[in-house]
Amino acid sequence: MAQLGGQGQQVLILPEGTNRFLGRDAQRMNIMAGKVLAETVRTTLGPKGMDKMLVDSLGDIVVTNDGVTILKEMDIEHPAAKMLVEVAKTQEDEVGDGTTTAVIIAGELLKKAEGLLDQDIHPTIIAMGYRQAAEKAQEILNVISIDADDRDTLLKVAMTAMTGKGTEKAREPLAELIVAAVKQVEENGEIDIDHIKIEKKDGAIVDESTLVQGVIIDKERVHPGMPKKVEDAKIALLNSAIEVKETEVDAEIRITDPAQMQAFIEQEEQMIKDMITKIEDAGANVLFCQKGIDDLAQHYLAKAGIMAVRRVKKSDMEKLSRATGAKVVSNIEDMSFDDLGDAGSVAEKRISGEEMIFVEGCKDPKSVTLLVRGSTDHVVDEIERAVDDAIGVVAATIEDGKVVAGGGAAEISIARGLKEYADTISGREQLAVAAFAEALEVVPKTLAENAGLDSIDSLVDLRAAHEKSLYMGLDVFKGEVRDMYKAGVIEPHRVKKQAIQSAAEAAEMILRIDDVIASTTPREPDMGGMEGMGGMPGGMPPMM
Repeated sequence: MAQLGGQGQQVLILPEGTNRFLGRDAQRMNIMAGKVLAETVRTTLGPKGMDKMLVDSLGDIVVTNDGVTILKEMDIEHPAAKMLVEVAKTQEDEVGDGTTTAVIIAGELLKKAEGLLDQDIHPTIIAMGYRQAAEKAQEILNVISIDADDRDTLLKVAMTAMTGKGTEKAREPLAELIVAAVKQVEENGEIDIDHIKIEKKDGAIVDESTLVQGVIIDKERVHPGMPKKVEDAKIALLNSAIEVKETEVDAEIRITDPAQMQAFIEQEEQMIKDMITKIEDAGANVLFCQKGIDDLAQHYLAKAGIMAVRRVKKSDMEKLSRATGAKVVSNIEDMSFDDLGDAGSVAEKRISGEEMIFVEGCKDPKSVTLLVRGSTDHVVDEIERAVDDAIGVVAATIEDGKVVAGGGAAEISIARGLKEYADTISGREQLAVAAFAEALEVVPKTLAENAGLDSIDSLVDLRAAHEKSLYMGLDVFKGEVRDMYKAGVIEPHRVKKQAIQSAAEAAEMILRIDDVIASTTPREPDMGGMEGMGGMPGGMPPMM
């Protein structure tokens, strides 16, 4: 890219091969990327949404209608499209559900902005209007939300989140398990869903999924001579290896007599034996070790009747500690009875052809495990994603104590309120607020399209129904407008709040970009590593 200087000479500012898109070209390109991405996931929204099959370069297949999973698996390269992927990831991290909703609202906001740009409204004005609308939307959302924290509401929230994700047949028993799991790990009104472990295994129907009041470890006993099941387990957690330690500095041991060699071996054996004796003396009959267990140590543990598991993940050790009350010990010498945890039983069971350790019957465990079953690998993967979403929404509902009616009811209510609010604003921001209101209607419109209904008729019916009740939404199974709160279609307040806020902020950021500078070919540095460091690698690749 060049510019003429005062004497007519070229002044190079950017390296050759750099693409630059200015003003409306940059805006249109970015808006187009956002719209295409939103259209890609749009067909997956709602109970009657379709699935996507994603095949990677190795031929591995993912079949899902979970928005964030689709966007993560797709090889998206366009920078503006990547910004919308971030919206979905944030939604997933904060709430666990509503990822598709967030992306299609962002895409629709960009689409509506394109119409306003064609009317020569400045992008900054549109961004300001969108910001005002997003703030007002949160106020309206607070007004229409319903206080709820009873078990029945939590079950309905979980079932709503799982509907349309391959769990219809077993969504009621699954919802019961999920609510029980979330309630179990709740502490002082706060829930860390990382303490709910999800183990998935194929080879059984969804109905056979169970909640374990404890932890399932995907490992097996280290020695066949150890007991397969231990009742009234006293559990020791060790995060150091059971083996003779090597010296920290280089050392050389010289042996001049075979007797010395024998003494050396016996000494090592004695050290291992002393370690096992220490574990026995502490009163442990089950041992979980984060690191390795020496072959000789395995032998002595088996002789002592102690069930041992090695190479347990750090995260699993933390879960075991929360479930059983055991303390993680770093030094065997310091192990005592007070460090041990309790469980009703620890047993090795064969699930789907693989051995797993079940730590069950813990008293008031603050870490539990959901064993999710499905007929095949792909089925159980999608069920796991549905369960993960449901756990997130149940936790959000317990923490916030607020829900809204589903089926597009909340979006229609907010859109209606924003249209009234737009009439009170002077200036061109009024058009942006009105456009924001129309953009929110994409959710019920998409629900209708995906269910094979006429989207215009459904939207008109919804608007009319909202004159009487704020809870009227679209029942896609019956193809009619009805009270979604009474129908049990309920979503957490936080899902809508986060989706609208993050979609608005992403749209604002994309609209404010008026110059895209990108290198098409990365510049290779010389051996010194300094040449070309000022270039802009990465390039402006194709949209997807």
